[in-house]
Amino acid sequence: MDSELFGVVADPARVALAAEKRPESTSGGQPSGNLTIGVEEEFHVVDLDTREAAPVGPRVLEGLPDNFAAELMRSVVETNSSVVQTLDDLRRDLVKVRRQLAEAANRVGVGVVAAGSVPLVNMDDLAVTANNPRYAQMLADYQLLVREQVICGTQVHVGVPNRDRAVAVARRVSADLPVLLALSGSSPYWLGSDTGYASYRTFVWSRWPTSGPFPEVAGAVEYDRLIRELITSGVISDVGMIYFDVRPSAHVPTIELRLCDATPRVDDVLLLAGLFRALVMRAGEDEDAGRPHVPKSSALIRAAMWRAARGGLEGDLVDLNDLRPYPVQHVVRGLVDRLRPQLEAAGDWDTVKLL
Repeated sequence: MDSELFGVVADPARVALAAEKRPESTSGGQPSGNLTIGVEEEFHVVDLDTREAAPVGPRVLEGLPDNFAAELMRSVVETNSSVVQTLDDLRRDLVKVRRQLAEAANRVGVGVVAAGSVPLVNMDDLAVTANNPRYAQMLADYQLLVREQVICGTQVHVGVPNRDRAVAVARRVSADLPVLLALSGSSPYWLGSDTGYASYRTFVWSRWPTSGPFPEVAGAVEYDRLIRELITSGVISDVGMIYFDVRPSAHVPTIELRLCDATPRVDDVLLLAGLFRALVMRAGEDEDAGRPHVPKSSALIRAAMWRAARGGLEGDLVDLNDLRPYPVQHVVRGLVDRLRPQLEAAGDWDTVKLL
């Protein structure tokens, strides 16, 4: 199988290829009223001969700095970008981090894949990361759900001043998130089968009891009470298991986008980061201006997510403003046009319009 078909990185120099082909924005990315950005990326580790997921993530991580980390499955590793203010800075950091990871994988004789899923997985060879009591407890509690967690995502963090703002923003942005899922879809394969979906990872992830749309809560106090009640119920064990599509971070002052697949191209990560920051900015402006929030039902948001996961960029998307299906180009262009004031204010417009 040609490694280019599913993103195997055998040569470390190829990690940065997409980013290096595209020039940085001419704007210099000088933001106004900045909201910081950070990105977490998950990568599959694969055997370069068999092309199967390989349970050697801990070996790849040996000697790497603290912004590289083990994940639930031993065939997955995580990277964390620096906290930055411009997309140009984010590009440079992501390229550097991806190159470091590819070089580390190369030393072990394996490759890394930036995608929501990989085609070939031998479940008998995989295992949960050892010597981690939390992961061991998750395996005991959730069984097959954990054993099949062979998926990778991209999480985008945008800085917010406090948890009340994060909760307010999370409620307001939910209706636009299916577009970002469609832009990231990179998991058509599942355990050797072509699923016919652009993002089958979405459905594997949806089995967690706290996945899905952000709940309609009035503020941080009500949100935190909901989390405590979920933990008290015993269905989840800690705050880290809140897996809503978007959420206030449990440990840093950010709002976190969690629904996107891992993506092969650095440019796609930049696009997701730029659009999500613009959504957060617009939601904050609406909150400050006292504009009413008109929530969409979770059933409609789930339906729009299903459509986005099914077709990705090759089918229709549901526009939750009028509840009709439209060609994906129409919906994406409409979102970008609506966000142009925020993209320009952040210094991101010249970059996003090229991606």
